[in-house]
Amino acid sequence: MKLDTISQIETPEGVDLSAEVVGLTPRALAYLIDFLIRIGLYFALAIALSFFGVVGYGLLLIIWFALEWWYPVLFEYFRDGQTIGKKSMGIKVVNDDFTRLTFAAALTRNLLRAADFLPLFYGFGALSMMVSNRFQRLGDFAAGTVVIYAEPSGNTNHALSKITAIAPSQTLSDEQQAACINFTLNRGNISAARLEELAEIIRPILPSNTVDPVAYIKGVGKWLMGATSEAPADDGSLDRSLEKESAASLDSGGGK
Repeated sequence: MKLDTISQIETPEGVDLSAEVVGLTPRALAYLIDFLIRIGLYFALAIALSFFGVVGYGLLLIIWFALEWWYPVLFEYFRDGQTIGKKSMGIKVVNDDFTRLTFAAALTRNLLRAADFLPLFYGFGALSMMVSNRFQRLGDFAAGTVVIYAEPSGNTNHALSKITAIAPSQTLSDEQQAACINFTLNRGNISAARLEELAEIIRPILPSNTVDPVAYIKGVGKWLMGATSEAPADDGSLDRSLEKESAASLDSGGGK
């Protein structure tokens, strides 16, 4: 099963951009949070406006329309692609070229929620996401948008501070060292699931008492960065390098 959820595009300038697209479950949870917020506001205002008779009822209908249709549009446009629910789940909407969401795109994708909802409980939307390699619902296809994980708030140094340096148990080639360091830095190019998949591939050549291969490789990478003057340039070959080094070590009967 393919675990990698990284989507990549190439800009007209020849620059490769990548982001991790969001699957069905986090988006459903974000929608549920937003739905509960809208329902809470609606009932609170319904109680307050109940004292104004017909006028209050008319205002309540206008408020319901605004909450249902304009709440997601305005939040996504003015809050960098994030409603309250999306922000709580650490996800956001962007144009399919990873640029900031436009107002037209925000309006289009939310108007088409009516089509996604059919025939019941967002059936068409869920089906569309499951067959799309970028988890796009019908509204996303029409608007040219995609939902991705927002950038992590912590910087690289903060992330590295949580990793315990580990001296490698065997001599590593320059290519192996570069692969370990790039695995540790990650630079936002590989999903957590893919990192686990890669670590499992080379588990046979790791020490036999290794409990968490991801943590071990990151620890070795941090140790290597402390022993080198600078991190190597990431040419996008981490997957190939790790897999090749694993195969070569296994073929030669490399020890653990």
